[in-house]
Amino acid sequence: MTASIIDGKAHAAGLGERIAASVAALAGTAGTPPGLAVVLVGEDPASAVYVRNKGRTARGVGMASFEHVLPADTTQDALMKLIAELNADDAVDGILVQLPLPAHLDSLAVIDAIDPAKDVDGLHPLNAGRLASGLPGLVSCTPLGCLMLLRATRGDLSGLDAIVVGRSILVGKPVAQLLLAENCTVTLAHSRTRDLARKVAAADIVVAAVGQPEMVKGAWIKPGATVIDVGINRVERDGESVLVGDVEFGVASRTAGAITPVPGGVGPMTIMCLIHNTLVAAYRRRGLSVPRLW
Repeated sequence: MTASIIDGKAHAAGLGERIAASVAALAGTAGTPPGLAVVLVGEDPASAVYVRNKGRTARGVGMASFEHVLPADTTQDALMKLIAELNADDAVDGILVQLPLPAHLDSLAVIDAIDPAKDVDGLHPLNAGRLASGLPGLVSCTPLGCLMLLRATRGDLSGLDAIVVGRSILVGKPVAQLLLAENCTVTLAHSRTRDLARKVAAADIVVAAVGQPEMVKGAWIKPGATVIDVGINRVERDGESVLVGDVEFGVASRTAGAITPVPGGVGPMTIMCLIHNTLVAAYRRRGLSVPRLW
């Protein structure tokens, strides 16, 4: 058996087309397009690339993009003041503060200061609590992208056995909550889980988000399982720097029914889900019914 490759770029492009149509419809009704504000503190090259990509993607679907680049020595008070201004700015529907922040800044306090209705990264405690309670709210972008890919690949997920390897608040825990809401039976595992191979081998769905290169071995994968690899790790191979996921792709792709590549799988969906969340926030803030996009 050879797994089908889940093309995250193609799925993200399709979602982007549907978002663009809804952005145009909202702008025609409300008079202004949705607005996304992204805040970058410092000069980390990777973060700067992410911020540029997010702004370009927002503009590509017709949204307004507001990019705030602050020096690395920005104080906590100055950053909190900017967050308060963005909360009050009616042109801004979504706020994202690029993480990680410089070590002298309190990331949790910054996240907590963002208006939950504009928290398009889905990290505010109120949104995390609503997800855990099964209530509507803004959902973290990478977990939402994982769910979109799973639904597109497998359709109804009800009754399937799923394992999530990784327990972070950014991916592992919210993915588990989303799968529970889809009526999956979910095991939340991590790097210290005993007999992980046996648990993975019993799963119809494997979501790997542990941050360790190829920790999930291909031989563990159940025949026909769907594998969503969130990991992105840079390693040296034959004298070259290459990107690999948290799953041993080469072996797993000979057993799985479907698998995401690294890169080109979950990554493109993460940015597009940020844009999706901004659209959702814009409709909700205007008291309008949110269109169904996936």
